[in-house]
Amino acid sequence: MIKKNGQMDLIDSPDHTAYSAPVKEEEFYNFKELAKDEAPDLNYLNTRLSPKAIIYPQSEIMFEYSLDESAEDHHIMKEVDNSYSPQAVIGVRPCDAKAFLLVRLNFDTPEYKDPYWIRAYESTTLVGLACDSPCSSCFCTTAGCGPYHEEGLDILLVDADNHFLAKVLTEKGEKLIKAAGWDTAADEAEAGKKIETGKQAAEAKISAFVNTDRLPEIDTVELYKAPFWEDVSFSCINCGTCTFVCPTCWCFDIQDENHGKSGVRMRNWDSCMFPLFTVHGTGHNPRGTQLHRVRQRFMHKLKYYVDKYDVGIQCVGCGRCVRSCPVNIDIRRVCELMNNYGTEKDSCAA
Repeated sequence: MIKKNGQMDLIDSPDHTAYSAPVKEEEFYNFKELAKDEAPDLNYLNTRLSPKAIIYPQSEIMFEYSLDESAEDHHIMKEVDNSYSPQAVIGVRPCDAKAFLLVRLNFDTPEYKDPYWIRAYESTTLVGLACDSPCSSCFCTTAGCGPYHEEGLDILLVDADNHFLAKVLTEKGEKLIKAAGWDTAADEAEAGKKIETGKQAAEAKISAFVNTDRLPEIDTVELYKAPFWEDVSFSCINCGTCTFVCPTCWCFDIQDENHGKSGVRMRNWDSCMFPLFTVHGTGHNPRGTQLHRVRQRFMHKLKYYVDKYDVGIQCVGCGRCVRSCPVNIDIRRVCELMNNYGTEKDSCAA
């Protein structure tokens, strides 16, 4: 049990050098690193951007080099000594924590390992906050997640009026609990009942759903050729907002930037919705239209990922893309079109 003091007692521990949490900036909440004596604001529904940038920065310098031939190490790429010191992220929603596990399937495989992502992820302790008031656009319960979902978290916090119940889930969570001095024991049976009651109440508030049961069995080529893609993509302006707010999008580009005789090689977020994303050196673009790009986004999240990993869709149902899309393209509708393709229901929907 953790007693509340205003918004929440700030952790003061030498074992963690950085703490990130939701902070309100004008009308939006976003995750940011807390300054000394700054408390997290946990009175929020969800952040505008997911916390994925804490592990996977929007821009990250990987190497640096010098073109000055008078320097001994000129024209040699040197890895930048990025800091991967321990950090804790407070107030992560369960859907965002689950998203890190979906992304890990891409960045941490037996064949290929991304050292930048892995080192940042492994040095991070995720302290989740159960979601008692889901947004109207949330559909996490049918996307392999839920308001009290524990997968991917080290600690789950549950709001219990004048205090938080802290359910420790991993060894990293146990270390943080001890370092933070959160040592007020709660009655285990009573706390368990409170958590289960809160979970059921939160899940009952979710009114948006998606069906994904037929996605694995539908032929990929047939789905690729489905006639509804023109209608789905018609209004898209290829702004990329959906991919930048999405906690499970991982596309990036690598660029060399130099100024004078010094330069860096950096990784930046990119988007499959941008026309330049797939342009070849020859000038040919295999996804040269907005239809190609919109189809790619949804096929990847709801079909290619499903077929490759067999762990469900590449979506946790946070609803950010639904809320942020300027032209109201809704992944829930697209998922229904894809899941029902080839059925009598699909014919009626068309």
